[in-house]
Amino acid sequence: MKINNLSETNSILNHFIAEMRDVTIHHDSLRFRRNIERIGNILAYEISKTLDYQVTSVKTPLGIAEAPLYSNSVVLAPVLRAGLPLHQGFLQFFDKAENAFVSASRQYSDNEHKHFEIVVEYLSSPAIDNKTLILIDPMLATGASLEFAYKTLLKRGTPWEIHIACVIGSRFGVKALEKIFPSDKTTLWVGTIDPELDEKAYIVPGLGDAGDLAYGCKI
Repeated sequence: MKINNLSETNSILNHFIAEMRDVTIHHDSLRFRRNIERIGNILAYEISKTLDYQVTSVKTPLGIAEAPLYSNSVVLAPVLRAGLPLHQGFLQFFDKAENAFVSASRQYSDNEHKHFEIVVEYLSSPAIDNKTLILIDPMLATGASLEFAYKTLLKRGTPWEIHIACVIGSRFGVKALEKIFPSDKTTLWVGTIDPELDEKAYIVPGLGDAGDLAYGCKI
């Protein structure tokens, strides 16, 4: 699996991630969602550079222009619910893409939130056979949510290539994905990679629960 850690290059992306981490800004859900969306713009642009292109003639009022246009059939697949604002950023660039939606959430078995299993409750997806699948999930902690989402999406076919888009990942999660996804056709795009997980499997230093920060605490 190819890994692209965008924080290794200085860019405005690092500014957006810093704001998302900042506890003094966490009360502003609109700002949090907007920063995720802007990171989605950046990740979508970077992924677009790797697609296949064909030169196409475009008629203008004054003549004919030649333009390289991507020819891939793209399917955007956000993992609900935290993936929605990141997905919105991708939609602004891949506005003609098909879309799949899959839920993959933690269900805790103890009050301390230390023990959980991943439960998939919802899938809505087009066929993904021989298409470019872009899996969208802002937080890559253990990799379990992406694993279950991917295995659920395989009910709709086998993609030609896979791109995984995350804002913050953990070293543990990255290593987990390397064991799960086909190495020859998978690329991970991540804003930054943090070193640790805590006892509740949250990324450290991370930013907390992205879904709660974007949409409010769940029960």
